[in-house]
Amino acid sequence: MISQLQQYLPVLIFLLVAVGFAGGTLAFSVIAGKTGRRTKVKDSAYECGMLPEGHGSARLSVKFYLVALLFVLFDIEVVFMYPWAVTYREMLKTDAALVLGGMLSFLGILFAGYLYALRKRAFDWKR
Repeated sequence: MISQLQQYLPVLIFLLVAVGFAGGTLAFSVIAGKTGRRTKVKDSAYECGMLPEGHGSARLSVKFYLVALLFVLFDIEVVFMYPWAVTYREMLKTDAALVLGGMLSFLGILFAGYLYALRKRAFDWKR
Protein backbone atom coordinates (compact mmCIF):
# COMPACT_ATOMS: atom_id res chain seq x y z
CA MET A 1 0.00 0.00 0.00
CA ILE A 2 1.37 3.40 -1.00
CA SER A 3 1.33 6.04 1.69
CA GLN A 4 -0.13 9.46 0.96
CA LEU A 5 3.26 11.18 1.11
CA GLN A 6 4.65 8.85 -1.55
CA GLN A 7 1.85 9.92 -3.88
CA TYR A 8 3.23 13.47 -3.83
CA LEU A 9 6.71 12.33 -4.88
CA PRO A 10 6.09 12.91 -8.65
CA VAL A 11 4.84 16.42 -7.88
CA LEU A 12 7.96 17.14 -5.84
CA ILE A 13 10.20 15.81 -8.61
CA PHE A 14 8.35 17.93 -11.17
CA LEU A 15 8.76 21.01 -8.97
CA LEU A 16 12.49 20.37 -8.57
CA VAL A 17 12.92 19.90 -12.33
CA ALA A 18 11.00 23.13 -13.03
CA VAL A 19 13.04 25.17 -10.54
CA GLY A 20 16.26 23.59 -11.80
CA PHE A 21 15.37 24.36 -15.41
CA ALA A 22 14.52 27.99 -14.62
CA GLY A 23 17.69 28.48 -12.58
CA GLY A 24 19.81 26.67 -15.16
CA THR A 25 18.59 28.75 -18.08
CA LEU A 26 19.16 31.96 -16.12
CA ALA A 27 22.66 30.88 -15.13
CA PHE A 28 23.44 29.80 -18.70
CA SER A 29 22.27 33.13 -20.12
CA VAL A 30 24.51 35.02 -17.70
CA ILE A 31 27.52 32.81 -18.42
CA ALA A 32 27.09 32.55 -22.19
CA GLY A 33 25.66 36.02 -22.75
CA LYS A 34 27.68 38.73 -24.38
CA THR A 35 28.88 41.32 -21.96
CA GLY A 36 29.57 44.63 -23.57
CA ARG A 37 29.72 48.24 -22.67
CA ARG A 38 26.44 49.33 -21.18
CA THR A 39 25.49 52.93 -21.65
CA LYS A 40 22.67 54.96 -20.18
CA VAL A 41 20.93 55.03 -23.56
CA LYS A 42 21.00 51.23 -23.87
CA ASP A 43 19.57 50.80 -20.38
CA SER A 44 16.72 53.27 -20.90
CA ALA A 45 13.22 52.04 -21.65
CA TYR A 46 12.23 51.80 -25.32
CA GLU A 47 8.75 53.12 -25.96
CA CYS A 48 7.77 52.93 -29.63
CA GLY A 49 10.76 54.93 -30.79
CA MET A 50 9.92 57.85 -28.52
CA LEU A 51 12.01 59.04 -25.63
CA PRO A 52 10.37 58.23 -22.30
CA GLU A 53 9.19 61.40 -20.59
CA GLY A 54 7.38 61.95 -17.34
CA HIS A 55 6.26 59.42 -14.81
CA GLY A 56 5.42 55.88 -15.80
CA SER A 57 2.17 55.75 -13.86
CA ALA A 58 -0.28 58.48 -14.77
CA ARG A 59 -3.51 59.03 -12.89
CA LEU A 60 -6.58 57.87 -14.74
CA SER A 61 -10.05 59.21 -14.37
CA VAL A 62 -12.87 57.22 -12.82
CA LYS A 63 -14.46 57.16 -16.27
CA PHE A 64 -11.74 54.77 -17.46
CA TYR A 65 -12.50 52.28 -14.70
CA LEU A 66 -16.24 52.56 -15.29
CA VAL A 67 -15.79 51.73 -18.97
CA ALA A 68 -13.52 48.80 -18.02
CA LEU A 69 -16.16 47.42 -15.65
CA LEU A 70 -18.84 47.79 -18.33
CA PHE A 71 -16.65 45.86 -20.73
CA VAL A 72 -16.24 43.07 -18.19
CA LEU A 73 -19.99 43.07 -17.53
CA PHE A 74 -20.97 42.66 -21.16
CA ASP A 75 -18.07 40.33 -21.94
CA ILE A 76 -19.24 37.93 -19.25
CA GLU A 77 -22.69 38.11 -20.79
CA VAL A 78 -21.40 36.77 -24.09
CA VAL A 79 -19.28 34.11 -22.40
CA PHE A 80 -22.32 32.85 -20.49
CA MET A 81 -24.98 33.17 -23.19
CA TYR A 82 -23.17 31.50 -26.10
CA PRO A 83 -22.84 28.01 -24.55
CA TRP A 84 -26.35 28.37 -23.15
CA ALA A 85 -27.73 29.10 -26.63
CA VAL A 86 -25.82 26.19 -28.18
CA THR A 87 -27.20 23.63 -25.73
CA TYR A 88 -30.65 25.22 -25.28
CA ARG A 89 -32.65 22.49 -27.05
CA GLU A 90 -30.95 19.69 -25.14
CA MET A 91 -31.51 21.47 -21.82
CA LEU A 92 -35.21 22.02 -22.58
CA LYS A 93 -35.75 18.25 -22.61
CA THR A 94 -34.62 17.90 -19.00
CA ASP A 95 -35.96 20.94 -17.12
CA ALA A 96 -37.38 23.79 -19.19
CA ALA A 97 -38.46 26.05 -16.31
CA LEU A 98 -35.07 25.94 -14.62
CA VAL A 99 -33.21 26.67 -17.86
CA LEU A 100 -35.36 29.64 -18.78
CA GLY A 101 -35.50 30.93 -15.20
CA GLY A 102 -31.73 30.85 -14.86
CA MET A 103 -31.24 32.85 -18.03
CA LEU A 104 -33.96 35.34 -17.15
CA SER A 105 -32.43 35.94 -13.73
CA PHE A 106 -29.01 36.44 -15.33
CA LEU A 107 -30.45 38.88 -17.85
CA GLY A 108 -32.26 40.70 -15.02
CA ILE A 109 -29.00 41.23 -13.15
CA LEU A 110 -27.34 42.32 -16.39
CA PHE A 111 -30.18 44.74 -17.10
CA ALA A 112 -29.83 46.22 -13.61
CA GLY A 113 -26.15 46.85 -14.34
CA TYR A 114 -27.09 48.45 -17.64
CA LEU A 115 -29.62 50.73 -15.93
CA TYR A 116 -26.98 51.69 -13.36
CA ALA A 117 -24.58 52.60 -16.17
CA LEU A 118 -27.28 54.69 -17.83
CA ARG A 119 -28.05 56.49 -14.57
CA LYS A 120 -24.35 57.25 -14.01
CA ARG A 121 -24.14 58.44 -17.65
CA ALA A 122 -21.34 56.01 -18.38
CA PHE A 123 -22.25 55.90 -22.07
CA ASP A 124 -22.00 59.69 -22.42
CA TRP A 125 -18.60 60.02 -24.09
CA LYS A 126 -18.66 63.82 -24.23
CA ARG A 127 -18.74 64.24 -20.45
